[in-house]
Amino acid sequence: MNQIETKERKSKGKKSFPIVRVGASAGDLEAIETFFANMPTNVGMAFVVIQHLSPQHKSILGDILKKDTPMQVVEVQDGMNIVPSCIYLNPPDKEVGIFNGMFHLIEPEASRKIRLPIDYFFRSLAQEQAEKAICIILSGTGSDGTLGLEAVKGVGGLTMAQAEQQAKYPGMPKSAVDTGMVDLVLPVEKMPEELINYLKQPYLEGSETLSGEGLRDNFLPKILMLIRSITGHDFSHYKLNTICRRIERRMALHKVARIADYHRYLQENPPEVKALFKDLLINVTSFFRDPAAFEVLAEKVIPRILESKGRDANVRVWVPGCASGEESLSLAILMEEIKGRLGKPLNVQIFGTDIDAEAIERARVGQYPESIVADVSPERLKHCFIKVEGGYKIKQEIRETVLYAVQNLISDPPFTKLAGAKNSPGTMSRWRGSPGEVIGRPPGTLFLQYYPGLMIVICLAQGYPASEPSNLFHY
Repeated sequence: MNQIETKERKSKGKKSFPIVRVGASAGDLEAIETFFANMPTNVGMAFVVIQHLSPQHKSILGDILKKDTPMQVVEVQDGMNIVPSCIYLNPPDKEVGIFNGMFHLIEPEASRKIRLPIDYFFRSLAQEQAEKAICIILSGTGSDGTLGLEAVKGVGGLTMAQAEQQAKYPGMPKSAVDTGMVDLVLPVEKMPEELINYLKQPYLEGSETLSGEGLRDNFLPKILMLIRSITGHDFSHYKLNTICRRIERRMALHKVARIADYHRYLQENPPEVKALFKDLLINVTSFFRDPAAFEVLAEKVIPRILESKGRDANVRVWVPGCASGEESLSLAILMEEIKGRLGKPLNVQIFGTDIDAEAIERARVGQYPESIVADVSPERLKHCFIKVEGGYKIKQEIRETVLYAVQNLISDPPFTKLAGAKNSPGTMSRWRGSPGEVIGRPPGTLFLQYYPGLMIVICLAQGYPASEPSNLFHY
């Protein structure tokens, strides 16, 4: 029995341990070497290094790392259990996923000209470990890892990136940092110390720093008041548990153990108030997110709506909580495709609103990283996007169908006779509206239409309770 097998047997039944994912280019091994040269042994972590490798490429990274660290260095195998104090390297011709603590190797999609192994694994990581997920972007060209990093940030995990000025190939770190979702931007040699300090915090153990009712009653209102005074937004109607976990996450990043100390830190550091505000928003999205919902839209909802309209009629769509615009543009693409199929020159106007002004600015630009190829088909990339340096930009004729605006659903709902939300479950506990017709309702998704104002409200609220289709929807 080899050492790996022994560790696998011993690890069964024990509590989970941190799994650190490192995304890097095969062309800059120095950054990876530096990271592990500064990482102490026996830290109780497992490391998974995902590189860009051509299918025929034989990486020399394993041989190099074996000289720099006493930790075991192995290539990932299908069905292999993950154990601590090991460094796992991806094989060159497979995508790596993780499910229930076990590696799974997947054949890459033949239709995709560009492979994105880092995004693939980071997204798998986010689904597997949620707020315990940790991902690091090191030197590399392109934008692979950006969308996966956003997914990790969205579930409350830790995101790190190498400082651009240090990176030999700054493309990947820059793409990640430009999203505004990187928690720590550091030189590689400083990452291990920050990582170890973070792992010592109660947040990662699942402990509730704010569990005492007295602490919540005393300090949460004060923190929410600080957020309101600096950002103008009131989070008192958001889900309490979500607020607490996001505060605990920020406390872990700053190595602050007591809520009273963190409140004082917020008072003394206004930028941290804005950082906490951003964490509460959780603006994570992607093109054609929730494929089942978009399938219903394409096959049942949008055709029914457009067929009911006369030539040159107006069709208006509202996407609340649109974040950086991926889902509103996905709807615009669907509308254009179905209009063409029906041969109807309808006037489509999509309204995308969000509380986050920075996200709205990114949506208005309409430029996205190259890694959107994981979510957008080659046909749609060809017909709806223009290839630009570092990614893709939506074509002007599609972009012009979407109007973006900053909007707070709670304090200033734009359509008082409508009820609906997409990706805004935290706000729905207090917001109420009049009923609307339910056009389609697959599990977890709502599509509503409001006839008098020719406004269609399409709600893609993931996690909404599933039920049978009905004629009327009520909160």
